[in-house]
Amino acid sequence: MQDLIHPTASIDPAARLGEGVRVGAFTLIGADVVIGDGTEIGSHCSIQGPTRIGANNKIHAHVAIGGDPQDKKFDGERTTLVIGDGNTFREFCTVNRGTGHGGGETRVGDGNWFLAYVHVAHDCIVGSHCVFSNNATLAGHVTVQDHVILSGFVGVHQFCRIGAHAFVGMGAFVNGDVPPFVMVAQSDYSRPRGINTEGLKRRGFSAERIALVKRAYRALYMGDAKLEEAKQELAEIATGSEDVRAFLEFIERGERPLLR
Repeated sequence: MQDLIHPTASIDPAARLGEGVRVGAFTLIGADVVIGDGTEIGSHCSIQGPTRIGANNKIHAHVAIGGDPQDKKFDGERTTLVIGDGNTFREFCTVNRGTGHGGGETRVGDGNWFLAYVHVAHDCIVGSHCVFSNNATLAGHVTVQDHVILSGFVGVHQFCRIGAHAFVGMGAFVNGDVPPFVMVAQSDYSRPRGINTEGLKRRGFSAERIALVKRAYRALYMGDAKLEEAKQELAEIATGSEDVRAFLEFIERGERPLLR
């Protein structure tokens, strides 16, 4: 075990490291940190607790995980960060713990890929199998569902939600909820630009499933119908499509305005 930990690393005795965990030079691991088997941590990283990190994650150099939330209302209350298995964090990523007034926990799922300089703020919930490109940034309380791609320099406003399989183009500033399957791109603030068809094909969606998702998109975005009228049409389409039901449920549960 000791052979896997660089002699310059500083690990609090209260931290718990699983089997095969590697720790690079000058990395600091604080108390109340639990790291699962096979996780690799590069040099000059900082991991503070309370934080739980799963198995087989790859954390590259200069990553800061589990730091205090960047929130003036935070007053030192006990809050947590929970990270799943098989994630990759490239250089200079930052992931903060939650806040007492915001649910107390930041959570990241499995199999995500966070490229350099990505920031995940307090009380965010990130699903699984997402890709956040360089400098993508989540403000506090953002929810990102599974299989979402954020391109480089994307910024997401606090409390926004991004639905499963959505794609956000480079440099977009997202200030409203993005429904599942939708692509958005920059135009002052981001605007819908169709369905993430290529991504759905890669994940095994049939032509029939994609056609129903496209029909839902047209009902919401391409006509003159008001939102309530569009939701009625979506409800009709949803009777034959679980994907469209998820699309409609996402719209009905939002706190932020819908990006439309």
